[in-house]
Amino acid sequence: MRGIDSLDLKNILLQVDDQGIATVTLNRPEKRNALDLATIDELVDIFVTLPRAGVRAVILQAKGDHFSAGLDLVEHHREERSAADFMHVCLRWHEAFNKMEYGGVPIIAVLKGAVVGGGLELASAAHIRVASHDTYFGLPEGQRGLFTGGGATIRVADLIGKARMIDMMLSGRLYRGQEAVDVGLCQYLVDDAEAKAWDIARAAAQNPPLSNFAICSAISHMQNMSALDAAYAEAVVAGVVNTQEAAKERLASFAKGTAAKVKPAD
Repeated sequence: MRGIDSLDLKNILLQVDDQGIATVTLNRPEKRNALDLATIDELVDIFVTLPRAGVRAVILQAKGDHFSAGLDLVEHHREERSAADFMHVCLRWHEAFNKMEYGGVPIIAVLKGAVVGGGLELASAAHIRVASHDTYFGLPEGQRGLFTGGGATIRVADLIGKARMIDMMLSGRLYRGQEAVDVGLCQYLVDDAEAKAWDIARAAAQNPPLSNFAICSAISHMQNMSALDAAYAEAVVAGVVNTQEAAKERLASFAKGTAAKVKPAD
């Protein structure tokens, strides 16, 4: 697909199937998929390229037993960065995760093992998070003398609330199992997270791309607006999306009674 073959990737595996579903796989299992700067750079390149390549949905997963243990602390310690140096590292993380959240392509994260620190920041930039029963979520920055720099104050706080995030950082509290679902860290808790993520990706890939683009970008933008501005933006986006040709075809099926009904599965 357009531009994908030109990507130079060493820490991430990338494949696209014949349905237009991309699989993005963190590939540093020996480091518990810790995120060094090279990996972040690859995430930027990938999520700049995939929307332009016509990808319909993305599975974000990881090799090994853990999704991601977060910032590569060994690299951070070795580099002896200045405050300015680390600020620019953080801005690169923000660039990667903003490309994910606002790129307009549905991203479904397959979570397992550790989803902590920067790994949770990465997962929170996905649109849907599917966890297996061994998944645990944490923000251990306080215990390590650190502070979040990859968007946790924006996305994780939005998912679970300010008070819970502060508790996680101060006390080292971990969430797992049904409690993680209940507080909003993931939407699904299943025996086979990868299979469930693929079911979701295949369903999303059947939607018109323009609808998915609006769902996976406009909602986040509108959350950053005042209520009055968001209402106006929603009307504009609905005007564009709801009059697209793909919508007309599907509405015609509904009017004829041939469209699938919205009802619970048997």
